[in-house]
Parts: sequence; C-alpha cells; structure tokens
Amino acid sequence: MSPRVLGAAACAALALSLSPHPAGAAATPCDPGRLEAIPARPASAAEGSAFAREVAALSGPARDAVIRDAVLAGDIPQFLRRLVPVSIVGEDADGRVELTLCVLPDYLAVGSDRDFVFVPMGLQAALDIARRFGFELPTRPLVDAIYASAVVRLEPQPLPADDAMRSTATVVLHNALIAMQRAARSAPLGVLTSGHKKDLVLTSRLWMLPGRVAIYGWHRASGAPIQPLSTVHGARYADYSHGVRLVSDVAYVNGSPRPLTDIYAEPRLARLLTAEAPWTQFRAHLAALRDHLAAERSGG
Repeated sequence: MSPRVLGAAACAALALSLSPHPAGAAATPCDPGRLEAIPARPASAAEGSAFAREVAALSGPARDAVIRDAVLAGDIPQFLRRLVPVSIVGEDADGRVELTLCVLPDYLAVGSDRDFVFVPMGLQAALDIARRFGFELPTRPLVDAIYASAVVRLEPQPLPADDAMRSTATVVLHNALIAMQRAARSAPLGVLTSGHKKDLVLTSRLWMLPGRVAIYGWHRASGAPIQPLSTVHGARYADYSHGVRLVSDVAYVNGSPRPLTDIYAEPRLARLLTAEAPWTQFRAHLAALRDHLAAERSGG
C-alpha cells in the first residue's frame, strides 16, 4: 500500500501570548471525550514564565519529574485541550483506506494561553503522561502527516550544539524564538502547528534498544526533516529542540473508531502508520519498555 497524506532573559519575556483558536471551529471526527482524563487547570497553577524560573537550575530526570507532576495536575494551556484530525490515505489491491488519527494541535506546554513554555522531557516522563491521559506518542509517518496537514508551519530554529542545549535557559530562549516567529505571522493558537520541534516517536527500535529515546522531525519548508529517525541518545536525554505531541489511542479507519493497538497489529494499516512490520505485541512491548525505564531510573 502506498500512503499519501491529506491535506536569554529579554527573550523570556516573550513567552507566547497569542489568541487561542477561533471560536466555532469546524467539527471533527475526533471524540472530545478522549480529553476527559486531563484535569482542569488549577487556579493556583504557575504561569509558564514562573514555572521556567522554578526549574531553572534543573535538567534531566529532576526537571522531568517536576514537568510530569505539573502536566498530570492539569497545568497545560487551554489551546491544547482539543483534538485535531490528521489523515493518511493508502491504496492497494484491496482498495482505498483512510486512517485518521486524532492529535493535540501542538506540543505539550506548561502554563496558560497567555504565558506558557513548551516542555521537553525524557522518554519515561513522556510515556507516563501519555498513558495517564489515554494517549500515545506519534510514529514517524504520523509526524510527516502532521507537518503536511498543519495550518501553521513554523521554521526550525537551531541553536548552538553545545552543553547548554539541555539547560532550562536554552529551552526558554527557544520558546521565545518560536513566539516571535508566530507573532510575526499572526498565527493563532489551537490550530495544527508543526515544524518548530523534533518529536519523541514510537518505533520498534525502542523494543530492541529499551535504554534509548527515538526522535524524528523538525521539518524544513520543503517538507524534509532535519532530524532523521535516531536512537543515538539515552532515554533520559532531552534538549530544547524536543517536543512531546500526544495522539489519541483511538483512531478511525474509513470513519469507524478502532484502538491503535488493533491498527498497529493489522498489516494493511500498520504500514501506513509505522512503515515497519506490524506491532502485534504493541502493549506488551510498551509495558516492557516502561518497566525497563522505571528499573533504570531506580538503579535496578
């Protein structure tokens, strides 16, 4: 089946402050009930700039733990509380099939619509959040499809490849650069947006190399990604360029809802979404991966 896609301190003050998605956005096939596991944002929740100051001296698992707790408590912007459909179409001897995934419109962030910061994190924290909310991480073909379908396509903005890449200061700087780029385009929040981060992705390489993280993306305007699929970094690694986008664990095949687990296991559909052999033991592989990461974190 051949698939095709439808479809530094001063800067910190610029933490994104744009209008959320327009009211009355068109209805989608995605079930908003899939978002019910995400708690309402607490009235006492920190704004993005305050949160960045809270974790300023942290990196790696220590920062991940604070990010994880904030996100699981519901400290995410309102514009992320919607699902956007992204479709991939394939045709083979059995005919045409349309696979529609429901994704968050942007990468996970902490704060409010007025003041938020995108939060890179290691694989364990990303998987923990996804599982608690009933979501998964995307796959490489889905990242391509998201970029092709995006209403707002931002340009990658690489920063120097040095020891500061993992620091919170660099995360905040990159956040401000994204904000400036969006403001220059008057780009609204809450619409499907891509190009500004690399994605943490799922791939069978993770089952074989459970101590690694898989990253992919950062698409140029041509549609070609700067970052090919890579597992060079350890699972605890995260830098300013990484983003976590969540995907509902229920998708639609020709309009009918199906669990992603079923889609990954069915050859005709799996090749559209993974570009790999079917993942017939997806849940078992993912559970084993989580167990490995938990043991590694505890020193087991």
